[in-house]
Amino acid sequence: MKRKTITIDCFYKPVVARAVSVEIENPSPTNIEVADQENLQAEQEVIVTTAFERDPGKRVQISALPADQQDEARRFYISEGPYQFILDEYPLNDASHARRFQSNWFKQFSWLEYSPHTDRAYCLPCFLFSKKPIGRFGSDTFTVRGFQNWKKVNEGKECAFLKHMGNSGSAHNYSVGCFNNLKNSMAHIDRAVIAQKEKLFAGARLRLTTTIESIRWLTLQGCPFRGHDESINSLNRGNFLEMVKLLASFNKEVKEVVLENAPRNAKYISSDVQKEILSIIARKVQKSVREEIGNSKFCIMVDEARDESKKEQMAIVLRFVNKEGLIKERFLDLVHVKDTAALTLKNSICAVLSDNSLNIQDIRGQGYDGASNMRGEWNGLKALVLNECPYAYYIHCMAHQLQLALVAASREVHEVHNFFQHANFIINVVSVSPKRNDELLATQAEEISREIELGELDTGRGANHMSSLQRPGDTRWSSHYKSIQSLKKMFGATVSVLRNIAHDHSVSKYSRGDASGALRMIITFDFVFILLMMEKIMKITDVLCQTLQKKSIDILNAVDSVSNTKMLLGDLRNDGWEPLLQEVKSFCEKHEIDIPDLNRKFVDVTKSRNKNDNTSTLHHYKVDVFNVAIDQQLIELEDRFGSQATDLLALCVSLDPRLDSFDMEKVCILVEKYYPTDFSNQERMQLECQLPHFQLDVCNHPELKILSSLADLTSGLVKLGKDSSYPMVDRLLRLVLTLPVSTATTERAFSAMKIVKTRLRSKMGDAYLRDYLVVYIERDLSAMISSNDIIKAFDLANSRRCKFKLVEM
Repeated sequence: MKRKTITIDCFYKPVVARAVSVEIENPSPTNIEVADQENLQAEQEVIVTTAFERDPGKRVQISALPADQQDEARRFYISEGPYQFILDEYPLNDASHARRFQSNWFKQFSWLEYSPHTDRAYCLPCFLFSKKPIGRFGSDTFTVRGFQNWKKVNEGKECAFLKHMGNSGSAHNYSVGCFNNLKNSMAHIDRAVIAQKEKLFAGARLRLTTTIESIRWLTLQGCPFRGHDESINSLNRGNFLEMVKLLASFNKEVKEVVLENAPRNAKYISSDVQKEILSIIARKVQKSVREEIGNSKFCIMVDEARDESKKEQMAIVLRFVNKEGLIKERFLDLVHVKDTAALTLKNSICAVLSDNSLNIQDIRGQGYDGASNMRGEWNGLKALVLNECPYAYYIHCMAHQLQLALVAASREVHEVHNFFQHANFIINVVSVSPKRNDELLATQAEEISREIELGELDTGRGANHMSSLQRPGDTRWSSHYKSIQSLKKMFGATVSVLRNIAHDHSVSKYSRGDASGALRMIITFDFVFILLMMEKIMKITDVLCQTLQKKSIDILNAVDSVSNTKMLLGDLRNDGWEPLLQEVKSFCEKHEIDIPDLNRKFVDVTKSRNKNDNTSTLHHYKVDVFNVAIDQQLIELEDRFGSQATDLLALCVSLDPRLDSFDMEKVCILVEKYYPTDFSNQERMQLECQLPHFQLDVCNHPELKILSSLADLTSGLVKLGKDSSYPMVDRLLRLVLTLPVSTATTERAFSAMKIVKTRLRSKMGDAYLRDYLVVYIERDLSAMISSNDIIKAFDLANSRRCKFKLVEM
């Protein structure tokens, strides 16, 4: 007899449904789906499950189905398993002593099924493989009519379920044997098909996941993707391909699906795929920022800079308070602008906000530098944004103001100005060549060893690091402080190197002349005095500089930091002269520098001789240099930051209940003036009612009264759940904290841009650079995006030859 062959068609999911009529008693037609052959050949992806009725009380008997449907039905029911319907409480039967079905019977009898439609039990193997009922009483109990006499289940050896099972030769065990045989054969046949299809899906996903993780890692490390030669025979195929090769070398499964082992049309390693995946990640980061903002108001901080290819790039950063009450500054976008005109910048900002579903009417602050195109009263970016949103209050970047104040102060004092010019010249002479720099480091090492032997230096981990002289930057005042520190630390080594160069006849006469001039500058009392004086002054101002660059600082704390700096500078002027003079004398004695007679008459070579001028050298250094340098710093700080004492700052001061300046009436007046759209009349009345309770609660609560700032207070209210008790106060605190302090975050974005877009990567496109920076800067959000989400977005972005949806059994 010729054996019937099993075709592969029955293993695939039908696409087109058709109704099959079965001639049995009271049948209900079952809709059965049949595969469309053309779609089957095109897709060949999904494994079949046919839509048979699963409820044993409703389903059609196997013997009543057409012959070509019976095997398919058996496979369907075996793959689905017994229909074990779980209820918290099953219905009672109609017996005189009512009983109900128990769900724990499913654990004892794996073949058992329950129909909620008929409230009866059935046997799945017998339903599938028993012969057509012969009419004998009880022969169709567990297949057609169902069992409901629950009383007979708990009768020990007389249990109805055990009796149904019978001995090894019973009809039930015969059906169970047939059930297991077909199940095992299905597992063998289906496993081959399933493995083949799942292997395609899993391979595609694993290959794409490898690409995604390689791109993400390289981006977060600021590394380029492409290589100069990416051919198979190349020794270095670029960072991306080498990373994929590295992952493949540690994982056999990855190795089997990537690079040369991948289908030619689905390798996912092309530059277009790399940029598309990076764009998907960047877009999801922007959506995460949008979700983090929620319904909160925000402020915009904008700055421009040129990249390596001389394109003008505008960085946009948003400052807001998140749900936890924490201040966040998030990099949103980088836009290439054709010019820096205010209207061009404003249109670009509006476009970015619109693309990210942000409303310009929700802006409550603007932070820019002091350029005319930014802060212009009539046609500046500030004015254009205020025309769109009158409550987007502008605050000049305080870190930039500090930079302007300190630079202006140093230029006003000629001795200080000359000192920085001389120091820069000395550093250039010493560090002009690697040979001199090596000599400087060697001399420094000898000095450190000698001082350690004499006990003048402490030893320990991290102490006495070797370093070179640092050049001061033009736009970062903190770099001047680091330059002074390095010059003071390496003063002896610098003098030694200059002397060697001045007496080294193997170098050019011009180099010897520069070294001699630098040596005459550095070994003077005047140079040492200003060096140590500026170190003390800048030690105070550098703390303010670092504070103003923090993301979490609020405007009230910033103004307090400025006030503290001015107070410390005043203390240095009043009490710092004598300690400074003693330190200068000790320093000169250590380095064998002549100390002038401070009581002698001071001769100023920049002025004509005046016999009646009896100014002493001591008076010159104390009054004309020390006092004037500090006074000029105080004047500039007052001029630059005195204008910040506006009504908005008064609102901040009046809002802190821990200060004596807390004024509820003033708060309500200023809220009505500056935030009329954020508080209705009714909400302002609620604010007025909540402020007294808020004051008492903060002053008496042990955790709130110790908080140091409004930012900490806002997050503390959320942490303790008190933001819901004072919703209007919480809203006002968030609006105040949204006001910008500095644009340091935009400056950091440009620092990142210099790392990413280098001379060797100067051909990066604008979109590629933007996506790269969004992922690179907001690395915490980038790391939280799952590979599955990226794959889903990648799959939906275009029509792919290979699908990534996993097979569901």
